[in-house]
Amino acid sequence: MNDSAASPVFCAVDTGDLAAARALAGRLKGLVGGLKLGMEFFYANGPEGYRTIAAEGLPIFLDLKLHDIPNTVAGAVRSLTPLSPAFMTLHASGGRAMMAAAAAEAREAAAKHGVGRPRLLGVTVLTSLDGDDLRATGQDPDVSAQVDRLAELAQESGLDGVVCSPKEIERLRRRCDPGFVLMVPGIRPAWAAAQDQKRVLTPARAVALGADHLVIGRPITEAADPAAAARRIADELSLPHS
Repeated sequence: MNDSAASPVFCAVDTGDLAAARALAGRLKGLVGGLKLGMEFFYANGPEGYRTIAAEGLPIFLDLKLHDIPNTVAGAVRSLTPLSPAFMTLHASGGRAMMAAAAAEAREAAAKHGVGRPRLLGVTVLTSLDGDDLRATGQDPDVSAQVDRLAELAQESGLDGVVCSPKEIERLRRRCDPGFVLMVPGIRPAWAAAQDQKRVLTPARAVALGADHLVIGRPITEAADPAAAARRIADELSLPHS
C-alpha cells in the first residue's frame, strides 16, 4: 500500500540527471508525499522530463520561483498549468499585480485544459538569507518583518500560500487565514547537517508549529540509502509507510 499521501514531506530533487531523478522517485514511493522539482531539473529536462517524473505517481511541487512583469509571469503560468503540478512558486516580491495575474491565469488555464488548478505559493525570504543579506540588497534587515509583509501581500493577491522558513511558521499561522498553505524548506532532522540553510528546524517541530508541507532535500538525497533516510523521517513524524 502506498501511504505517501499522508506525508507532508516533499523531497527536493536537485539534479539535472533525469535517470537519477526517476530512480529516486521510484525508491521514495510510499515514503514521501511528493517531489519538488526546481530550476536545475526543469532547465535541464523541460516539460518532457517533468512528465517522466510525474508518471512515477507522486505529486509534484514545481519550484521555478517565477519573477517578472505580470504579463510574462501569467504567460509562464499558462504554459505550465497543463503539466498539472500540485504547487508552483513565484516570488512575492514581484508585487500584487504580478501575483494576482498569476492566480487568475492558473484558474483559467486549469479550466481550459481540464486539469487541477496548481496551488500558487509566494516565496517570501529565501532560507539561505539572513538580516545581513537583506541589508546588503537594500531591504529591511528585519527578516520577520519582511516575511510578514510579503506573506500578507501574497494572501491579499489571491495566492494559496507561501514558502517560509521554519522560524516564521508559528507567527504566520496566527497572522494568515487558516487555509493559507505554509510550505517550509530549511527542514533538517536532528541527525542531519544544516549545510547552507541559516533558519532551520526539525520535521516534527515544524509540523507541531503548523507547517502544512515540508521540503527536505539533501538529508534524503545525499544519504547512502535515500529510502532509509525518508523512512527514518516518516518514523520521526509517526507516519505510516510501505
